[in-house]
Amino acid sequence: MANARISARGRRRLALLLATAAACGGGVAAAAAGIAPDAPGPTVWASSGGLAVLAATVFLRKGRQSGVSADAAAFETLFGDSAQACALSDAHGAVRAVNAALAVASASTGEPAPRSIAEALALWSDAPEALAYRLIRAAVSRGVAVEELPGAGTAPGYRISARRAGRDALLWTVHLCDATVSHARNDANALIERLPVALARLAPDGTILFANAAARALLGPEAAPGAVIGRLVEGLGRSMETRIAEAMRGDASGRPEIARAETGGREVFLQVSLTRLTIDGKDSLVAVFADATELKTLEAQFVQSQKMQAVGQLAGGVAHDFNNLLTAISGHCDLLLQRHEQGDADYADLIQINQNANRAAALVRQLLAFGRKQTLKPKVVNLVDALAEISHLLNRLLGERVSLRIVHADDLHLVKVDERQFEQVIMNLVVNARDAMAGEGEVTIRAANIRVAAETRRGRAVMPRGDYVRLDVIDQGSGIPAEKIDQIFEPFFTTKKQGEGTGLGLSTVYGIIKQTGGFIFVESEPGKGATFSIYLPRCEREVQPVAEPRRVAPPETDLTGRGVVLLIEDEAPVRAFAARALKLRGYEVLEAANAEEALDLLEDPSLRVDVLVSDVVMPGMDGPSCVREARRARPDVKVVFVSGYAEDSLKRSMDGLDNCHFLPKPFSLNELTAKVKECVAS
Repeated sequence: MANARISARGRRRLALLLATAAACGGGVAAAAAGIAPDAPGPTVWASSGGLAVLAATVFLRKGRQSGVSADAAAFETLFGDSAQACALSDAHGAVRAVNAALAVASASTGEPAPRSIAEALALWSDAPEALAYRLIRAAVSRGVAVEELPGAGTAPGYRISARRAGRDALLWTVHLCDATVSHARNDANALIERLPVALARLAPDGTILFANAAARALLGPEAAPGAVIGRLVEGLGRSMETRIAEAMRGDASGRPEIARAETGGREVFLQVSLTRLTIDGKDSLVAVFADATELKTLEAQFVQSQKMQAVGQLAGGVAHDFNNLLTAISGHCDLLLQRHEQGDADYADLIQINQNANRAAALVRQLLAFGRKQTLKPKVVNLVDALAEISHLLNRLLGERVSLRIVHADDLHLVKVDERQFEQVIMNLVVNARDAMAGEGEVTIRAANIRVAAETRRGRAVMPRGDYVRLDVIDQGSGIPAEKIDQIFEPFFTTKKQGEGTGLGLSTVYGIIKQTGGFIFVESEPGKGATFSIYLPRCEREVQPVAEPRRVAPPETDLTGRGVVLLIEDEAPVRAFAARALKLRGYEVLEAANAEEALDLLEDPSLRVDVLVSDVVMPGMDGPSCVREARRARPDVKVVFVSGYAEDSLKRSMDGLDNCHFLPKPFSLNELTAKVKECVAS
């Protein structure tokens, strides 16, 4: 007999287990015997259909039963007459034995006896290889794996189970499900499968038991039963294992938390919420996933815009303080130059100080341009003429080995820009293109009219519909790496070697274009160069341009004057220079270190004041507020405001004040006295 190889002790224990199964109401009892040193003893499972499946782990004497033949013999003895289809396989899915029910079912299809579990499962599943892989993987790792297959039409479904039997064997059984329960479960599973919300059921250790179509689409095909969620999804701040343990203890807050995953080579951010659930007496977790990639992108863009705004405000504040220092330096240098002739020994040194102060002032203007706080003097410009005028300068900047090509439409629209600042933009972009090509190649400037038919969003910028002039600066360089292209307009960011660039060139360009009301974008592929595209709004009609005031008065102009000037300036070095400069030109000067001190002086009705020269931003009361207060008693007093900030950024504080002039810092001796004389004459 096949069971003769089982010891007498084993047969007695098996008989006891079979009797126990029969007493539990099972229609057919079965047992799987094998060597399992870590097994605690016999265990009974009862199916929902009243069919008891008894898996007994029998401790056999050492050396008695070993090998495949012993397993097959025990399987034949225990499951040979079972009405359920059963099979025994190794841990890789190779069939060791099948019972009569499975052999008959296989023969009815005309197929030979299955040699692998996948071939056996083909009787019930349309995807037997995948089903076998999932069940083997789960059974080997957890000891048991179960999947339900829905029935077709009104037919009941099947429950396929795989249980570990020994160290290298798996016991397979196929149960016929109750039709009502099966269809209810099938309907629920079909509904969950088609839900547009990504759902997954997790075991307490984080193993995926089920993932619907939306979850598989979000997490990738790896999100199959048996996979560990912690290997697919990375928690930000806290690991998924920690969050799963909290949820199983009931300590989770229930609020979704952000996690990260990689799907198809791209980074995906997820909102993950975990809820403990008990089904058939077993605890598990339901995980709900939501794609938060766009949310994280918007958050990153908002943080970046906040950072850029903060840097812009910092740049404006630094520029204001530097302008005060430069005003004092260049002003006192002007005073020294008044006392030294060109042939003096110190004259050359003073000129060097003056020139370097001017260079520092240009750097400060770049900071103000980035912070969009510089003073612009826009006028209607034909870009064809502007490019023609600057082309000779651009050719000198490019050198002999880099050629310049300018292409433009004949009917190019007019635009309204600050011509000097526009030239700065073009020069910065052309020099940047030259450096990107290592000093050899061609730079193309292309200008054309373009109509944006609908509001367009590019990155953080939203470009309204309308007519624009598009200006492209194209190089043949190595291109900009994808990981750096989003930082290209940040201040002090440069791809050049240390000491070869300040990192302010492109941020200055960005600030000027944005302050002008335009847009700038960059497109680049590694090895294919870069294209910087500027969009300037079309000027609908040509407005008579206002002549730009001369910053430096010609030497032959008479800058002397008469009158009383009240100088209000909180920076002592600037106040000292300005007072001396005005006195040298013939003015009587009264000094005040702040607005409150100036108002105290003006309380004297016998005091005559012709001009107020006031800083705008001061501790305590600011300059415009001081002027408003002073004009209550002296409505006709004339005013010159001076500031290290741009005039445009101060317009709100100066609203309602007429007959006021503005002089930006840093200013020279001649510029100050010329502005005061102009104010007196007005």
